[in-house]
Amino acid sequence: MSPRTSPAAAAPEDAYTAAPFVPGGGGLPALRRAAAGCRGCPLHRDATQTVFGAGTADARVMLVGEQPGDQEDRQGKPFVGPAGRLLDRALAEAGLDPAEAYVTNAVKHFKFTRAEPRKRRIHKAPSLREMTACGPWLAAELAVVEPELIVVLGATAGKALLGSSFRVGEVRGTVLEREIHGRPERLVPTVHPSSVLRADDREGAYRGLVSDLEVAVSALS
Repeated sequence: MSPRTSPAAAAPEDAYTAAPFVPGGGGLPALRRAAAGCRGCPLHRDATQTVFGAGTADARVMLVGEQPGDQEDRQGKPFVGPAGRLLDRALAEAGLDPAEAYVTNAVKHFKFTRAEPRKRRIHKAPSLREMTACGPWLAAELAVVEPELIVVLGATAGKALLGSSFRVGEVRGTVLEREIHGRPERLVPTVHPSSVLRADDREGAYRGLVSDLEVAVSALS
C-alpha cells in the first residue's frame, strides 16, 4: 500500500506562489539566478526557461509586459521578438533610449498551446492565478530598481499591477499614482506592442503607442 501524500510533499507549483524562491537580498543578479529555478506555478513545466527582466538597477523607467513570447522563451531575454523590436522603435521615437529602461513581464514563463504536436506554439494569456503566483518576482524587481515611472504594457500587466478591474482603454496615456506592492508608484498604461502588430490599422495603432510613450517621457522631465 502506498503511503498517503502529506501537504508538505505536494509539488511547489501546487501552491501557486513564487515567494519561497525569491531571495532576501543580493540585487538583480541574485534575483535572476534564483528565478531560473522557480517552480512557483505549473507554467515552468512546459516553458524552455525562465525569462527574467533585463536592464540596470538604476533605470528610471520600468516597462512591464505580459509574459515571454516564443522568441523570448527560446533566447531567455524579454522583448527580443517582433513586438520587442517595435517597442524599441516606439521608445526611441518618443524620446527614450531603450537601453536606459528596465524591461520585464508580469509572468516569467511562456504560456502556450499547440494546435498539433511539433507545430508552432501559440501564445495563451496567463490566468489571474498565474499572475498572482509570479507577483513576488515583480515586487522584488520594483524594490531593487525603484523606478521613477512604470510603463504598463497591455491589459495583463495592468491587471497584475492594478487589479482585475483594470481596462487599458480607460486609462491609457495618463499618469496614474497608486501604491504597488507597498510602494507609491507613478504609472503610464498603454497597449502591448503585440497588439499593434495585430491591428488592422497598424500605423494608427503605432502612432497611439508612441503618443502614450511621449506622455511617459514628459512625466520623467
